[in-house]
Amino acid sequence: MSLHFPRIVAVALGLCLGASCLAQTPMTAASTSENKPDIDLYALMSGSCRTAKVDGREFSCKTVAFFHSEKGRAHFTVALDDPADESHIIAFSGVNGRRSIQNVYELPIDRMLLNSKHRPKVDGIPVPATKSSAGVCRQVGNFAMLKVTSVTCSAKDDSGRAYELQFV
Repeated sequence: MSLHFPRIVAVALGLCLGASCLAQTPMTAASTSENKPDIDLYALMSGSCRTAKVDGREFSCKTVAFFHSEKGRAHFTVALDDPADESHIIAFSGVNGRRSIQNVYELPIDRMLLNSKHRPKVDGIPVPATKSSAGVCRQVGNFAMLKVTSVTCSAKDDSGRAYELQFV
């Protein structure tokens, strides 16, 4: 699996999953910190999904990306290959991610961000639904070394829907 950093994707999955990381205007003297982009790390990963499930329904993935905000929230975001919905995106989201050992990063999941063609739009981009959830993502590999070998995520939201990702 390789990483593609310079590729800022309009596909940014139509996502970034919140207005704070959408395309930003250049900072000017009149700009405030509210206008400042929130994302400080973005990594688009190439590879393949062994498993991508939403409530028992299997999908293939178009893209998997990692976003980290200056405030510490991180997302493993998955654009699903859903013939019925080209805007079907899920994100495993949490704070306080840690590197437990040198090449293993664990992110406790406290919410799922769910996007689809049916979501309301802001500036033409669907705004995701946020579902309180519990779970964990585990990334083996290291962005600094440009080598991530796998990402596995598992979470369940408050209504009992299960989400799974196995990406290599």
